[in-house]
Amino acid sequence: MPSGAQHEIRHGDQRAFVVEVGGGLRSYVAAGDDVLDGYGADEQCSGGRGQPLLPWPNRLRDGRYQFDGESFQLPLTELETHSAIHGLVRWVNWTAADHGPSHVVMEHVLHPQPGWPGTLALRIEYALGESGLTVTTSATNVGSRDCPFGAGQHPYLTLGTATIDSLTLQAPGARYLETDERGIPTASHPVQDTELDFRSPREIGPAQLDHAFTDLERGSDGIARVQLANPGTDRRLTLWVDDSYRYLMLFTGDTLAPARRRRGLAIEPMSCPPNALQSGENLIRLAAGDTFTGRWGVEPSR
Repeated sequence: MPSGAQHEIRHGDQRAFVVEVGGGLRSYVAAGDDVLDGYGADEQCSGGRGQPLLPWPNRLRDGRYQFDGESFQLPLTELETHSAIHGLVRWVNWTAADHGPSHVVMEHVLHPQPGWPGTLALRIEYALGESGLTVTTSATNVGSRDCPFGAGQHPYLTLGTATIDSLTLQAPGARYLETDERGIPTASHPVQDTELDFRSPREIGPAQLDHAFTDLERGSDGIARVQLANPGTDRRLTLWVDDSYRYLMLFTGDTLAPARRRRGLAIEPMSCPPNALQSGENLIRLAAGDTFTGRWGVEPSR
């Protein structure tokens, strides 16, 4: 199989598959309905579907950055924007370190390599329960030197419609990042009085989203929530993030292959914005022995 070993987890009427290649989430179904616009067991992952974005999310301009006075050059993995995109572990093999009926723990050790200085023990637990899916990501610096770090993941959500246009979206971002033609942030602006203000529920319609949002409005529990609903049915879902994730990328998929375009809404938890390795904005510094832990999840309608 192109995505390697398939690790199935179940709880009640929920079922998910986590894969060896990239340690990502290939499929998630609840009550017989797809929650993710994923991909088949016989297919290669496309568009980053369900993949972890470690040790940085999104684009890094020219693949270059400096850390502790040292210059680094990463391989360019998105040639059209001359960027290094979505980290270093999307196509490597992960190991299922613990696998029970309703959970699986995937692990991978990222070693130093050209362009990357650190040694990180990466761990992702996928768990199904009464409220849905919870994803817990941790990264421990097991090397001898500090290293930079950012975390993200790339699920596409669906409510069974042919496109996402008719769905109602409510998203908590009070600011959005303006980007240049390469997808690199140049400024941030309030969403107030713009077409990007989804803080109150409204139809996605023809909106083309490929934007990072921040200043996330949170509940008293510290959780930020994105809600999708299908007005034609009683189906809805919530994607939530804890306070480790300060940004959400919303992507309507307009640049994907035609067969995949606008079929699902990518809602990407991110601890830092695009280009953070270069800009330093909200970049995490992991000292030797330090651990980052972040949680996000999906609650389908019951």
